[in-house]
Amino acid sequence: MKLLFDQNVSPSLVDGLSDLFPESVHVRDAGLSQASDAAIWDYARDRGLTIVSKDTDFHQVSFLKGSPPKVIWIRRGNCTTTDIGALLRANRTRILAFAADQMAAFLALS
Repeated sequence: MKLLFDQNVSPSLVDGLSDLFPESVHVRDAGLSQASDAAIWDYARDRGLTIVSKDTDFHQVSFLKGSPPKVIWIRRGNCTTTDIGALLRANRTRILAFAADQMAAFLALS
């Protein structure tokens, strides 16, 4: 499973989680730092990436459009990059099951 980390999460997660989610990318490294949510959505969809965001906008779009792409919503307030990395690591099995579920479009983690 390849992840696309949104602007509101640290780019360091790409390297920090490369053992679990290889070929993941951050929007900054994909040239999407100033891109609209629609452009990020299209980029993820066209490349088979799952969006990881703390932003409720992608949560709402996933309900309207469904997948692809799939969306993982980090439902934590102020938290560190280490906290987000630990959350994704602790939920790896859930994330992989979510990826395999053809009907699932959205996963909330808190």
